[in-house]
Amino acid sequence: MKIVIASSNKGKIKEIKSYWSEYDVVAFSELIDEFEIEETENTFAGNAKLKAEAISNKIGKEYLVIADDSGISVPALGNIPGIYSARFAGIGASDRDNLEKLIEELKKNSLTATPAFYTCAIAISYKGRVDVVHGWMHGEAISEKRGDKGFGYDPMFIPEGFSKTLGELEDREKLEISHRTKALKLAKIFIDAII
Repeated sequence: MKIVIASSNKGKIKEIKSYWSEYDVVAFSELIDEFEIEETENTFAGNAKLKAEAISNKIGKEYLVIADDSGISVPALGNIPGIYSARFAGIGASDRDNLEKLIEELKKNSLTATPAFYTCAIAISYKGRVDVVHGWMHGEAISEKRGDKGFGYDPMFIPEGFSKTLGELEDREKLEISHRTKALKLAKIFIDAII
């Protein structure tokens, strides 16, 4: 079965393809022209559903479409950036811009390390039905960049039980503990039951 990812984020696509190597996983841009989907919902689940439905409506309900919405939240800063993680430094901001802005926010608040967590919501759209699963990863946000692996906020996040940031961990280590992996495990159970 072909599974279509409703994303153009190369980091997310790589993670999902490597985790689900037994499926034929393709980015939606391999089937249709890319288009922007405005994230207008106020939850990760809402935005994931919005993206899954938008792609499903364009390519047809017979395809199984998954959409991910994820981000990092820092409770000491009022849970920012949360659903705005991908555009924290503004529309069109790069991963680096977003990372640097969050580090700046930590420094402004005299925080060198503080609890933080990643959330991943995965929406699964198939034959007109949309369901959502979640995964979380807890740890600490630090006010410096360490490592150049991964993407997004990885160089400033130390997962619980580790001393290295996600930017310093090898891909296989990150894949074992990530919020996305946890959500993908649940999504796989769901997908296997419906196909």
